[in-house]
Order: sequence, then C-alpha cells, then structure tokens
Amino acid sequence: MFAIIGIVVVVGAVLGGYLMEHGQIKVLLQPAELIIIGGAGLGTLLIANPLPTVIAIGRGVLAVLKGSQYTQAFYLETLKMLNDLFMQARKQGMVKLEEDIENPEKSQVFSKYPSFLANHHAVAFICDTLRMSISGGVPPFDLDQMMEMDMEVHHAEASRPVSAMATVADSLPGLGIVAAVLGVVITMQALGGPPEEIGHKVAAALVGTFLGILLCYGFLGPIAANLQKIHDAESDYLRCLRQGVIAFVKGSAPVLAVEFARRSIPNELRPSFKDFETACRGKREASTEAKSA
Repeated sequence: MFAIIGIVVVVGAVLGGYLMEHGQIKVLLQPAELIIIGGAGLGTLLIANPLPTVIAIGRGVLAVLKGSQYTQAFYLETLKMLNDLFMQARKQGMVKLEEDIENPEKSQVFSKYPSFLANHHAVAFICDTLRMSISGGVPPFDLDQMMEMDMEVHHAEASRPVSAMATVADSLPGLGIVAAVLGVVITMQALGGPPEEIGHKVAAALVGTFLGILLCYGFLGPIAANLQKIHDAESDYLRCLRQGVIAFVKGSAPVLAVEFARRSIPNELRPSFKDFETACRGKREASTEAKSA
C-alpha cells in the first residue's frame, strides 16, 4: 500500500512542479520514446536472466504493491501455531506429529492457520526438519545446521530477482540516452524545416533522457530496494521458526521454545509476552467452551 502511495507522490511531485513552470503535459507524451526505453529494458532483462527469475520479478512487484505480510498479527498467529504444535507433541509424543507433517493441509494444527499454510516454503521448512527429528538419530546441532543451510540457499535464490531488477534499473538512464540520440538523429533530418517542428523533435529527444532517469530513480530502483526488504523480512520469519523448532527439539518446554521464537522477532514486529499469553488463553477458553457445549 505504501508503495502505491509513493508512486503517486513521485508522479504528483514531478508533474506538479512541471505544471507550476507552465509546462505542457502533451509534450511529455512520447509513446515512441517509452517503447524504446521500456522495450530495450525488457529485452536486457530477458537476455540476462532465465524465465524463473523473470517470473519471480513479476511476483515480487505484486508483493511490493500489496505490502509485506509479516506484520505483528501474522507473527502472533505463528507463535500460536508453534505453541499448539509443541503442546500436541508434548502430550501425544513426537511420533504423533508424523500425521501432521506428512499432510499439512489435513493437519488439525496447521489447518487452523491458513496464512501459514499459504507460505509453502515455511511449511516445508518446519515439516522437513521435524521429519528428520522424528526419524531419530539426528542431533539438534545437525538439525540447526540444516535449517541454517536451507535459509542461506533460500536467501540466495530470493536475491536473484532483486539483483536483476536493480541491474535493469541501472541500465535505464543509458537507454534513455539511446532514445535521446535517436531523437537527435531524427531532428537532424528535419533541419531546414519549420522551427516549430524542430523544437518538437528536440523536446521529444529530451523526454527520452527524462523518462530513463525517472524510471530508474523514481520507480524501478525503489521497487528493487523494497523487494529486498521483503526478502529480508522473510528471512527474519524463517529465523523465528528455526529458533522455536530447535529449542523444542533440544528438550525445552513448549512455552520456553515459543519464547525463544518470540525473542528472535524484530522489535517493531514482536508481540509482547502478554499479548501472546492472552491470545493462547482466549483460544484455550474457546476450545473448552466448545467441548462443554
């Protein structure tokens, strides 16, 4: 949401300042320049990256426009999910969790948290680790190393679209110059004609440079930076899951394991212990009332 507001502010500030100096909007409407810059930028993206990276960029842009899902409420739901999962394992045994991790969609625990189930990597991150723990013979240190390696691989993979978008953004000013040079060539062909026509072609050439710089520093560059922050937020979320799972596998009580997870959440998103306790207590009371009824 803030990304959309930022785009509106950029467009409004640029056009507002231009109109204050009595500029004409129609002069900036140069479809040919936009096709040259946008088409060449898209071409460089396709040349430099495989199709999965291009698709990931499209998904990343949509994620930036929607805003990050990793809010305090989302983290609170995750802590409740971990608490339910660990409590069930403590009461019924780790082997009982095999039913949950083999079919997360049908799990009595995971099915109550659709937001978590929608994050397929996070689901696999937890289920694969618990599967190795249930199989036996894997010490907590090795599980921790595996989770850390998984996070590193995922972070490297998630960084590729960011790097690709940043590279395209950096190329746009140069492509704007290409469009401007082509405009100058066309202007040279019109020498000797009416001054109004020459002025129009010079303006069109300069618009090419303007669009290249604006698209780079006003749109694609900031979007790439925002996308990197979203990936960093996802890494923070995976670290929260990792801390909770490893603490429980080491033998910590469910409430202590969840507290390890809570303490690893960034301060601005971390639910207070009281909020977490209230949420869990309210859920237990609702469950008790449902059984009584």
